[in-house]
Amino acid sequence: MTMNVALNNGVQMPALGYRLIDTVAAYDNEREVGQAIDHSGLARDEVFIETKIWISDYGYDQTLHGFDKSAGKLGVDRIDLLILHQALPTRFDLTQEAYRALETLLADGRVRAIGVSNFMPGHLDTLLEQATVVPAVNQVEVHPYFTQPAVQSADAAHGILTQAWSPIGGITSYRGTGTSTFDDPAIASIAAAHGKTPAQVMIRWHLREGRSAIPKSVRPERIAENFDVFDFELAPAELKALDALDTGVRGGPEPDDVTLEAYGRSIPEA
Repeated sequence: MTMNVALNNGVQMPALGYRLIDTVAAYDNEREVGQAIDHSGLARDEVFIETKIWISDYGYDQTLHGFDKSAGKLGVDRIDLLILHQALPTRFDLTQEAYRALETLLADGRVRAIGVSNFMPGHLDTLLEQATVVPAVNQVEVHPYFTQPAVQSADAAHGILTQAWSPIGGITSYRGTGTSTFDDPAIASIAAAHGKTPAQVMIRWHLREGRSAIPKSVRPERIAENFDVFDFELAPAELKALDALDTGVRGGPEPDDVTLEAYGRSIPEA
C-alpha cells in the first residue's frame, strides 16, 4: 500500500518512501542515488526524486547551476522536488535569489515543485515578502522529542506541507545525551498495544497528523519494517500522548547559526 499527499500546486508526492527518494547535494551521494534508480528498472514516473541546493550554491545564477549539477549526477532532466537546504539569515539576499532561481526552474518545467528546508517562521515570512510561489514543502526536524509546533503552524497557515527529517528520532540516539525515542516507555507502551515497533508507531503518528516522513535506514529489514505502517490506527489519546513528549531540544544545527563561514563547502561539478 502507498499513500500520497497533494502538494499545494497539485503535484502528488508519496507521503512515505520508498518511491520517494530524498537526497541532497551536500552529502555527495546524488550520483549513486541516480545509478540506483536507473538500475531499479522502475519507470521514471514511478519514483519521486527530491534533492536540496546547498548554501554554497545560493544566488540566482549559482542555484541554476546547482540544479544542473544535481540533475546531471542524478541522470535526470527533471527533478520532482527541489528545495533550499537551509536559510542563510546573515545573507538572506542570497537565499531570496536562490529561491527566485527555483521559481524559474519551476516555470521552465525543469522541476515539478519547489520548497525549503529548516526554515523557521520568520524565515518563511521574509521569503514570502518577495516570493511569487509559496513553497510546497518545508523539511524540518520533527520527531516525538522535537515537534516544532510553531513551524508546523506556520507551514499550515501558508499551505506548506511539513516534511519530517529524523522522523523516528534517530538523531536522539547518535546526538542525544538522554533517553532516545526508541527507548521511550510511552512510545514502547503504544507500540506494544498495537503489536508494532516504536519506529512504526512514530511513522504512523506522522502520517496520521498529515506530515510526510523520510526515515533513513541501510538495513533491508528495517526498511521493510518502516513501510509496514498501514494496517493499524493510533487513537486520538495516543496521538496526544506522542505530541506531549516534546522536549523542545533540537538535535540538528540551530537554523539561525547557519552561515557560509561555518557551513559553506564547495559542491563538486561531477
